[in-house]
Amino acid sequence: MKLHTVEKIGGTSMSDYAAVRDNIILKNGGADREGVYQRIFVVSAYGGITDMLLEHKKSGRPGVFALFAGAEEERSWSEAVHGLRERMEEINAALFEDPALRGKANEFIGERLEDTQRCLADLERLCQHGHFALEGHLDTVSEMLASLGETHSAWNTAQLLRQEGIEARFVDLTGWRDSDHLTLDERIERAFRDIDLARELPIVTGYAHTREGLMKTFARGYSEMTFSRIAVITGAREAIIHKEYHLSSADPRLVGENQAVPIGRTNYDVADQLANLGMEAIHPRAAKGLRQQEIPLRVMNTFEPEHRGTLVTGDYVSETPCVEIIAGRKNIYAVECFDQDMMGSMTAYDRTINEIIGRFKGSVVTKDTNANTITHFLANNLKTVKRIRSAICEQYPDCDIQVRKVAVVSAIGSDMKVPGMLARAVAALAQSGISILAVHQSMRQVDMQFVVNESDYEVAVKSLHHALVEVYEHGDAICAA
Repeated sequence: MKLHTVEKIGGTSMSDYAAVRDNIILKNGGADREGVYQRIFVVSAYGGITDMLLEHKKSGRPGVFALFAGAEEERSWSEAVHGLRERMEEINAALFEDPALRGKANEFIGERLEDTQRCLADLERLCQHGHFALEGHLDTVSEMLASLGETHSAWNTAQLLRQEGIEARFVDLTGWRDSDHLTLDERIERAFRDIDLARELPIVTGYAHTREGLMKTFARGYSEMTFSRIAVITGAREAIIHKEYHLSSADPRLVGENQAVPIGRTNYDVADQLANLGMEAIHPRAAKGLRQQEIPLRVMNTFEPEHRGTLVTGDYVSETPCVEIIAGRKNIYAVECFDQDMMGSMTAYDRTINEIIGRFKGSVVTKDTNANTITHFLANNLKTVKRIRSAICEQYPDCDIQVRKVAVVSAIGSDMKVPGMLARAVAALAQSGISILAVHQSMRQVDMQFVVNESDYEVAVKSLHHALVEVYEHGDAICAA
């Protein structure tokens, strides 16, 4: 019988240790600590630290990695490491009242940072020699830097919990100074070989060093992959993600906290649709392992521990067809390719254009076609989109290619087979004065996608949420978990 859970704590939640301790770790335990064990915690870096290590996820402001890779300003990456150390020590000062323990915390992360700085300096000198190219080492550098954030938060959390009388155990999957290059599964199996979950509480780094490289494959979703594989390999009864917000019917910042409703129940299909829009409940590859092993995923709000959150399973379908979430994405580029010669050769055109998009690592959110036009909606920066456009022009010089910045807004649900729902959605957008540039609905009817002008994004989300969700009295969840 499966006894334990595997639980991931997000970066914003990690930045509030008191909430993590009281609302997550001790939620079921109380003063006698019963219920604290039979759980594994996979932790993210503290909020903002990974941005300082790599680059800011939204603004693109360069962190240590981006500065090292660009090398536009000599030694600027070294200054960034110094700033990072100051920030990490600030966090330690806020967490550890005991000067001796604070000193140990600073010493622990300080050694890792000094190792990192020496390694980067040596690599920089090496690559000044003509036989060594920096580009060939950047993947490894990003992996090394990414590991520092989760090492910092996991070590600190384990020490703080031990101060609370909990047998917390720091589990370091980063492979620091480890000469063995293991697969992710091998590293997890080795780490958990001698852990007794009945008596110990593992606090695990969200980053794991692997032979293939987690950053290379999953980018910033690497901690979700670690979390997922630990759940699968250890045979968890449930996987839980603790975030600073509920998995809700829409972004509360857009529609208002009083209007947004926790979903309560949904399935992995819906989670995939959200991931396609960049609003991941969990990375699709991470969800795959949970789905195949029939491990339920629960998304909880750290700051509302009494709420059961949203349970994601493979087989769930809402009893009554309904919209569960309005989600969307701005900064989408529509790349429209029109060519009279496309008629009758659509398959060849489509294959070639997809190959070009794949070559430049383009991220396709959706696409549409007609007799002589293919439009791909890409979630990439303008530089990448321009390269894709140039490559298509080179392949098809007579093709008229237009690029336009848009937004995609979707209504998503495990079952939306309701006659007239699409008409209601279109009417809601029209009443708000929004021009629909494109609309898509598959026969499976788990989502409807509307392409609109980027300036209409916020109004479109509010309009669809009002028309398709707020008109119903859902209570504290669309479907109770």
